[in-house]
Amino acid sequence: MPSLRRLMMITSISTSPCLRFLFVFLLLIPSAFLSKAQLSSQHAAPFSGLETGVQVEKDALLTFHSTVNEVNVVFVAMDKRGRFIRHLSETDLRILDDHKPPAAITRFHQETDLPLYLGLLIDVSGSIDSRFIFEQNIAIGFMKHTIRTGSDQAFITGFNKESYLAQDFTDNTQLLGEGIRKLKDGGGTALYDAIYHTCQEKFSADRSQSPARNAIVIISDGEDNLSEFSLAQAIEMAMRTDVVVYAISTNDTGQILHGDRVLARIAEATGGRFFLPLNMNGISASFASIEDELHSEYAVSYRPAGFRFDGKYRPIEISVLRKNTRVRVRPGYFAPVP
Repeated sequence: MPSLRRLMMITSISTSPCLRFLFVFLLLIPSAFLSKAQLSSQHAAPFSGLETGVQVEKDALLTFHSTVNEVNVVFVAMDKRGRFIRHLSETDLRILDDHKPPAAITRFHQETDLPLYLGLLIDVSGSIDSRFIFEQNIAIGFMKHTIRTGSDQAFITGFNKESYLAQDFTDNTQLLGEGIRKLKDGGGTALYDAIYHTCQEKFSADRSQSPARNAIVIISDGEDNLSEFSLAQAIEMAMRTDVVVYAISTNDTGQILHGDRVLARIAEATGGRFFLPLNMNGISASFASIEDELHSEYAVSYRPAGFRFDGKYRPIEISVLRKNTRVRVRPGYFAPVP
């Protein structure tokens, strides 16, 4: 597998765990190919070639039980040039749940209103060259710019055939930097297990009294040869715990490999983004893009109209009532059953 040289750790944006019921959907995105012209870009860019052909795989999902019909969704709004739109209000939004407007919008948060719980999940399998030190420094800088003392918290996890916590949740960026520097390479890769266990163990706590955003940044080549859990199960657990995944590929071959498609699928299914940096500048640009997005999110809570606890899939659509704008949001969820 390619080394962590392209890496730049950290995994825009997750739905709040205060979500009164846990909704689940699985977004499968088919393989897509980038042209050589796209691969020659000097800066990291989202793997936009995977945004078409969406379908939902129902048999790979869990359905959850709840008696409260309230949905929480995190989203970002962008203009036609891809720049984030800030300072929206509730009246700027058009929301459809199962093709119907919600019965009521109960809460609306701008990014600065919600704390961020962020995990940096770093693939340390295989060899690491001298560029890893450069990448560590960028990741440490990212944490310093992203984590707000007294509001946000982050943790650092390395994984190869097993996962190990280098630094638990803290708002102390010095401790986070020390955790990043503790990471050592070697061994096989159990990516799916790392995602599954990280989401289950670090994001399943009930913070219903304190709405927040959950996000993971994964630094990996996307290959997996040792996991007990499947890719579908890893994605499902991320959705169950309302975690948005950002993925930065360490592949530096100049080609789109299987692992890149895996990372893109995870990111798209959870409402995040995938980056394929081609050089050092691209690594820095990937972190900068994620930081910008994390500072540009919105969270809205609403009660769906005509809601039934029937286990059926309910699509979500959010749009902004302004010209030349688009929204990135998770496409739906499965209603719980009584």
